[in-house]
Amino acid sequence: MKSSKWIWRSVSILSVFSTLLLLAGFVYAVKDIQNPQAAKDRPAKVATPEKETGPATPAANKELKFAVIGDSLAKGTGDNSGMGFARRTIRELTAAGRKATLLNNLGINGLTTTGLLPKLEERGTKYVLGEADVILLSIGGNDLFQGADLASTGISGTSTTAKGQELDPEDLLKGLPKASTQLKTILERIRAINPDAMIVYVGLYNPFGDIEELQVPGNQAVAKWNEAALDTINKNGNMTLVPTFDIFQQHLDRYLASDHFHPNGDGYQQIAVRIVQAIR
Repeated sequence: MKSSKWIWRSVSILSVFSTLLLLAGFVYAVKDIQNPQAAKDRPAKVATPEKETGPATPAANKELKFAVIGDSLAKGTGDNSGMGFARRTIRELTAAGRKATLLNNLGINGLTTTGLLPKLEERGTKYVLGEADVILLSIGGNDLFQGADLASTGISGTSTTAKGQELDPEDLLKGLPKASTQLKTILERIRAINPDAMIVYVGLYNPFGDIEELQVPGNQAVAKWNEAALDTINKNGNMTLVPTFDIFQQHLDRYLASDHFHPNGDGYQQIAVRIVQAIR
């Protein structure tokens, strides 16, 4: 009998203790809700580290070495300062805080795709191109505008003669198939010489867009040429075309040199800005 009483007494004591413990916990929880603990008093959470993006690519930190090859535009003919788009590109990059240097300018006045192909087999040319991080290429203007060697003769008003020869609008498209095929070979050969360099091809514009009989055929020829260049460029990695047609289309008087064929300093500057945008 006494044993039974002791058991019930023990159960009663435990029940009271449990009830008091639950009540104390409830009171504490209410206080915590009404008066949250200050953040500084709570243990700090360990933030889960976000995925690192890694260091900037080497190209963003290293000095970019440029090589330029092609025709008179590559050389910078028409720019009184002698800078052309090549040195203007270097200047723009340097001003933006990017290290850049010009290894060599291999531009040659009057060069065509036919003339450029054997140049790419020369030891000196292959060495310069092989050392470059960025290769700037300008070629095709002399192929497209056959006989329009205006650098030394000039053109005035609406004359369509060059060196005493009539520039026939129908001739603009005659050499296109062969020349565009050779351009493809040139781009692929440069890629083979330097598999890692970025190749920037400077697209063509119509320097005779303000001459009535040459405006439409000239625009058509340039469009077909640039389209053919893009077809090759889009199939190869790390190549790009810098468009120039829209720069000159409505601003020939502003951006062409006195020979009415090559860009002047301002024209080359516009091209340089496009090149910088392409390689950033």
